[in-house]
Amino acid sequence: MEPTLNWLADPEVFAVNRETAHSDHICTVNGQQLKQSLNGTWKFRYTQQPALRPADFYLPQMDCADFDDIQVPGHIQLQGYGKPQYVNTQYPWEGYEQLTPPQIPQKHNPVGSYIRYFNVDTALLGKETFLSFQGVETAFFVWLNGHFVGYAEDSFTPSEFRITPYLQEKNNKLAVEVYRYSTASWLEDQDFWRFSGIFREVYLYAIPRIHVRDMHVTADYNYENGCGTLSVQTDIIGDTSYQAQLTLTDANGQTVLQVNAANGTFALPKVHPWSAERPYLYTLHITLLCKDTIAETAETMVGFRRFELKNGIMCLNGKRILFHGVNRHEWNAHHGRCITEADMLQDILTLKQNNINAVRTSHYPNQTQWYRLCDAYGIYLIDETNLETHGANTLVPASRPEWLGAVLDRARSMFERDKNHPSVLIWSCGNESDCGDDIAAMAAYFHEADPTRLVHYEGLFWRREYDHITDMESRMYAKPHDITAYLEQRTGKPYISCEYMHAMGNSLGGMHLYTALEDAYEAYQGGFIWDYMDQSLYKDGKLVYGGDFDDRQTDYGFCTNGIVYGDRRCSPKIQEVKQLYSSLRMELKNGLLTIDNRNLFTDTSGYVFCITLAQEDQVLGKENHRLTIAPGMKGTIHTSLQILEGDGEYVFTVSAQLAEDTPWAKAGHELAFAQEIITRKEKKATPVSAEAEVAWGGFCVGIHGKDFSMLFDYKEGGLSSLVYKGVEYITRVPNISFFRAFTDNDRGAGYPHAMAQWQMAGKYPKLRSDAIEKQLLSDRLEITFVFDTPTVPSFAYKVRYTAWFDGHLDVEAQYPGVKGLGSIPVFAMDWKLKQQLNAFTFYGLGPDENYIDRCSGARLGVFSSTAKENLTPYLNPQECGNRTSVRYVRVYDAEGKGLQFTAANQPFEMSVLPYSAYELDHALHLEELSAPTYTWLRLAAKQMGVGGDDSWGAPVHEEFLLPSEYPMTLAFTITPL
Repeated sequence: MEPTLNWLADPEVFAVNRETAHSDHICTVNGQQLKQSLNGTWKFRYTQQPALRPADFYLPQMDCADFDDIQVPGHIQLQGYGKPQYVNTQYPWEGYEQLTPPQIPQKHNPVGSYIRYFNVDTALLGKETFLSFQGVETAFFVWLNGHFVGYAEDSFTPSEFRITPYLQEKNNKLAVEVYRYSTASWLEDQDFWRFSGIFREVYLYAIPRIHVRDMHVTADYNYENGCGTLSVQTDIIGDTSYQAQLTLTDANGQTVLQVNAANGTFALPKVHPWSAERPYLYTLHITLLCKDTIAETAETMVGFRRFELKNGIMCLNGKRILFHGVNRHEWNAHHGRCITEADMLQDILTLKQNNINAVRTSHYPNQTQWYRLCDAYGIYLIDETNLETHGANTLVPASRPEWLGAVLDRARSMFERDKNHPSVLIWSCGNESDCGDDIAAMAAYFHEADPTRLVHYEGLFWRREYDHITDMESRMYAKPHDITAYLEQRTGKPYISCEYMHAMGNSLGGMHLYTALEDAYEAYQGGFIWDYMDQSLYKDGKLVYGGDFDDRQTDYGFCTNGIVYGDRRCSPKIQEVKQLYSSLRMELKNGLLTIDNRNLFTDTSGYVFCITLAQEDQVLGKENHRLTIAPGMKGTIHTSLQILEGDGEYVFTVSAQLAEDTPWAKAGHELAFAQEIITRKEKKATPVSAEAEVAWGGFCVGIHGKDFSMLFDYKEGGLSSLVYKGVEYITRVPNISFFRAFTDNDRGAGYPHAMAQWQMAGKYPKLRSDAIEKQLLSDRLEITFVFDTPTVPSFAYKVRYTAWFDGHLDVEAQYPGVKGLGSIPVFAMDWKLKQQLNAFTFYGLGPDENYIDRCSGARLGVFSSTAKENLTPYLNPQECGNRTSVRYVRVYDAEGKGLQFTAANQPFEMSVLPYSAYELDHALHLEELSAPTYTWLRLAAKQMGVGGDDSWGAPVHEEFLLPSEYPMTLAFTITPL
């Protein structure tokens, strides 16, 4: 067969000479895999159009010495050719060529021409040999030694070709021609960076004359009696004169089953079940013998489990399962979707350490090693077909017969490879591709091929005539009230949120409203946060987002939605995820700890419950407890720690920790926490008798006492100088602010327009110079300033300073409450301090950034940081670094000199940053912010939540807004350190 470029634009041609898909079991001969890696340096030529490509480069006589070098695996666009492009819904050619399916770009369709010279390893010589590409984007032709080998599409499942007739012992010339666009591009419109190239590994493998080509293993667990049923079906090719031996060994290497067969169904009296909590794996070996000599051994891991619908509820091993999940793209900020096993393992550890038990492989099958790690460490998977047609979802695939073959092929390729992995619980038909007969056929295929798993597809929400094709109701970004409405009237299907909590920038507010549904409705079985990791890329040593490579069209920072950053560091958002996803719920009350063990299969014998009693940063007592509570049960512990005497605030904290090392965390790792706060009267400052001098002037008034001096400016309307022991601490009069640097969610919800007046209210108030109130008393000076705002309607707010003769300063700001101005972003006072005051310690909710709708994972305590460290590195600068329920904050320099701001009647919110809200709001990238010259302290009576239902229109939930009609007061005391 002669290859033709016409295949690129033909949706019915997606594989030529490609081997049929098979399981990913491991075969060895004499303990070694007959495998030869072709990864490494290849020769390469890049051209912008097919007409410009070196068409005959594959011929043996064509000299390719002048070709460039390129690394395989790797993306072409990240190795100096063309440029990466980030788009979400739209196709990458929008605005350049007007195309309708199945047309492909003609003006710009870059081609990568790859050459790899190799000699065949001795172990492979003389054997049937295949060439395996684990991932090539999006379409490619293959030649070996001048012979056409094959053609394939589908970027995310293996393409394998038989090459025995063309292979020679030495000096083989492998040629691969990769096209950026093909009809496959219409099916791969995922929300990700658009690349091309050979981005997963390439290798040769040989098979002996008897070979286990495929294994289909099901391992059912009868949770009523603890017995297992192992079913094995193999496809053995080659010489028919063989004997087979099947051996199953447990995790300790002990044989639990051995029979002279390669196929069959076998009952096992007692087995250890597999779950994410206890991922127990057996090893299955199929040994093929020829004349009593081992010809080949095939191996795969086995997990006994039963996943099913019981009375409309998804159950694993008989227990209602909850998916505490994330959507996850394969990603590395240096290499794009070309990731390593080390990347995968780091992700696994982060997931496990933060109580995340499930991953949706959005929106394509991942590398094989990912599934092996999920089997071994315990992660539930929704395995998703490589299908998304978001930008043309009513046209492709719909019910069009020309797309049916490609759609089913993608499903079959994923299923055949991944079918033996116990971690895969659900097959997904793809993402955001509307619905029609083609996807219905895919769902039918999954149901017929695998009755041991369930089938998922969200798109039928838009086509209810296809409601019957899936086993669960799945929606993305449905609000809690919408989910509740469904659950109140559901007709049988369980519910999952396949995407929720759009974690773009400073987000994830209101997550607890979703996890609360798990208790309220049995049929609500969790969800998958969007998403796990920022899809940011390094450029000149900086993490960047869409558009920063001059890629147009683009969707800019919409690729930065992770709970971890692109460099795999955890963001502050994960603090919330960890607590809300924990399977331990604890409550401390009156010295009694109640523990609700919500694990399905694990008791608490492996945990230590560490209880501490503290007053601010002083630990008054500590004790450790061990208690075995069965799965799904509750238990109690009485603490002997007591508050003996003294006024003030005391905090009991319980920390549930691992008692011993696990494969994913060390002993002492915290799984969950709870606190009880007890107040025994409020500490009252004892008045100190002191004398001070008050100096009245026409422009200001000053108060001067022992080791302090304060000036209040009549023109600026506030404190213009604050000196303790000869050190000036402020640079300008602190100002009232109603504005915050808008978050990504704020922008998506239209708040910059709706709340524009509040920016002006704080930036351009007018001081009532004739309304300054001054009162000198025996031990203090009181001065009050009144400001009018430029809002419509206008209102007046007051700021009162009380300067005590002993040197401390009380500040009170009052917002009166005004109808008709919508919601207020924040009511705060901003302090522009000397830059050297860049360290801070606070007593409040921490340690990480938190907000009124994202504080379930924060705990009350004393924590320290710096202004620089507190600048959360969201790639698009925005509001960040806030702490709630703050009792006091100390801001100080390297010598410990500084100021303490102590809440008066109610705790305040607080941030310490190297930049003002206005500077953050004006910057598009962190590197646009100049070197810090000040430290900005913000004290807020209250700030609205950050939201997170989605980032393109969802408002912050009403209970976390600040309605303009409600008055607010910010009151605190300043003292020197």
